[in-house]
Parts: sequence; structure tokens; C-alpha cells
Amino acid sequence: MSRLNNPELRDRVQKVTPNISRWRRQLHANPELSFLEYQTANFVYEKLTAIQGMRVEKGVGAETSVIGTLSRGEGPTIAIRADMDALPIREETGHGFASKNEGVMHACGHDAHTAIVIAVAKIFGEIWNTSLDLQGTVKFIFQPAEEDMDAFGKSGAPYLIEAGVLDGVDFVLALHVDPEYEVGNVRVHDGYSMANVDVFQATIKGSGGHGAYPHLGTDPIWMLGPVLQAIHGIVARNISPLEAAVISIGEIKAGSRSNIIPTEVFLQGTMRSYTPEVRDALIHRLKNAFSIVESFGGAYTFETTKGEPALFNHKDVNIVLKKSIQELYPMLVINDIPFGLAGEDFSHMANTVPGAMFFLGCAYLDGVKRDLHTPTFDIDESCLSIGAAIMTKTVLNFLTGNT
Repeated sequence: MSRLNNPELRDRVQKVTPNISRWRRQLHANPELSFLEYQTANFVYEKLTAIQGMRVEKGVGAETSVIGTLSRGEGPTIAIRADMDALPIREETGHGFASKNEGVMHACGHDAHTAIVIAVAKIFGEIWNTSLDLQGTVKFIFQPAEEDMDAFGKSGAPYLIEAGVLDGVDFVLALHVDPEYEVGNVRVHDGYSMANVDVFQATIKGSGGHGAYPHLGTDPIWMLGPVLQAIHGIVARNISPLEAAVISIGEIKAGSRSNIIPTEVFLQGTMRSYTPEVRDALIHRLKNAFSIVESFGGAYTFETTKGEPALFNHKDVNIVLKKSIQELYPMLVINDIPFGLAGEDFSHMANTVPGAMFFLGCAYLDGVKRDLHTPTFDIDESCLSIGAAIMTKTVLNFLTGNT
């Protein structure tokens, strides 16, 4: 039975598919923000403890984490990760199962990720208890706080890693629903696939003064002009066009009245990149851009905060992943392109042990845009069974040496 053939596996997935949809909708209606996923964690714990042979732990590394483990004999250890938190967004989908928590929404598909991995755990529980020749360990990691960091600058993944969740793990696998592609597509990409996420804050300082007498002081708003030109020229003229890089300014604050030249202009924004070299170059060039103000009699402060590292998908994991997809769904389209310049804290896990995340097409065929992190984000739920089947097949291939 460990050599479960593809029709048998698809049949097992189809039997649990109505439950995946029901679980996803229940989670969707009850979203919780980062580090506050208490109800979600209890829901996951209840589902996992009902699986015969599953060892379940709560609060490993973070109060709202849930870890399920199936283990027997000698063999590889494979981990599957699902994120559970929602976003501070007011939902506008109009669904009957829309969020009951005003201003909180599963606008990034973590409800789907959680439901899919619960389904994989259920299917593996059945296989595990009927296939005594199946050897090894499968960990089901339900992680809080992918979307946000706490006061110590950490999201959920680093806390779980520090607590030893990945100790002894050979490979770690994750998925993300993908509204840029219709159901029937996946994105699988080797190497850097999502971005380093860095934040910068800077202040341009002058003496300020009366708006009628600008010649008597130094004007930080006037200095802002050349600084903005320098910033927007960094990616265009200092970084190779073959490299992924973005600098975006999200906030500028200055002034209080029409006739007062302020003493300061505050700016903050984000930097995105793939490679460590480009990451360092952006920070260096950005600091130089602010230093321009010194030639105009001004001063500046500049600081950066490094967030998630770039997601690096290990090619050996992707080889097994693509093989599993092709065996299960020969007609499924595999798109070998990066996932974009958004960040993903699964990157911490994939930097700790070999890992890969794949993007699962979830868009409806109607052509309507329902983007991630928007009030109208939505998925075609026919993707749920596909995601569960792919993850189950991939882990089975690792465990049985069918790689």
C-alpha cells in the first residue's frame, strides 16, 4: 500500500475533498491575526488528534503553533508547513462564509493552506495505519505569524526553527495559492523565487524657517527633490537589469503649516531583491542617495531593518515535486518562473534545511482579478484537492525512495 498508485491516491483525495472545502470555509469565517491564532490552533489540534498514531504538540516555539508527527522505523524525515494567520483587511467578497471578525480576513489563502495540510495529514494517517512497510517520519507544521513580526522583529518561522521543529528534517515542503494563474497551473522554480524584504527609514534635516524668507535657512523639502531622483535611479542605473530589485517609498511626512519651512522630512519604504549581493548594493546605494543633502547644507539619518531572506527553492526537492505532479496530473501546466518580489517567511525554513514552495493556481476562469492582500481575494476551491494530492504524492515519493 505504500506504493499507492496514482488512481488510488486521487480517489483518496476525492473522498476527503468535501471536508477540505468545509474546513477552509470554517477557517475563512474565523480569521485571526498573527500570533493570535488561538481558535485556529484549537481547530487544527482537534483534527490532528483524531488521526490514529499521530503525535500532536501545541505551543512549540510559539504559543499558537501545532505540530503533528507520524513516525515509524528508519527512513527520511519530511516536513510539510502550513501558515495559519490572516490579515487586517475588511472582506468584500460577499460570501456566505465571509469573515465574522470585522477588519480581519484570510486575504492571502492561509485558510486554504491549513485545510490542505490537514487533508494531507488525514490521508497519511489512513496510509500509515494500513501500510506497515512505510518507514520514516512525516511532520505537519502548522505555523503562526507568517504575515507579521512581533516587537522583537520575528515572524513565526524563526521561533519554530529555534525550538527545534526542523531538527533531523531532510526536506521541507510548502505551497501557496496563486491567483495570478488559473486552476490547472502550478509554478515551480529552482533557486531564488521570492524576495529579501528590507525596510528603510530616513530623515532629511535642515534648519527650517519662515516661508517668506527661504534664503535665511536650509529647506529639507527642497533637498528631497534630488534625493528622490537619486533613489529612483538606483535600480534603473546601478543594478543590472538582469537582477531582481525594487525600491519603493511608501511614506513621506513633513511640515505643519503653509508658511513654515519644516526642519525635517521623514521617509520610509521597502527594498526587495533576490541575491545577497544585490541586497547589500541596494542598502549601500540608498544611503549614498541620502548623503546628497550634505552638499546642500543639510544632514540625514538612515537606518534599515532586514526582514525575511529570499526564498531559495532547492532543486533536488523540486525534482521530486515536479515528478510527483507529472505522475499525478500529466496535463497540469508547470510554469518554471519565479514567484515575484513579495516576501515569505518559509524562506527561513528553506534556508535551514533543503526545501521548496510551489505556487498552486487558484484563479477562476472568469478573468476577474482577485489578488492577494485585497478585500476581494478569493480562490476557486477546485484547487484544494490538487494541492492535497501533490503534497501527498511528493512526500510518498520521498519516503519510498521513488525519487
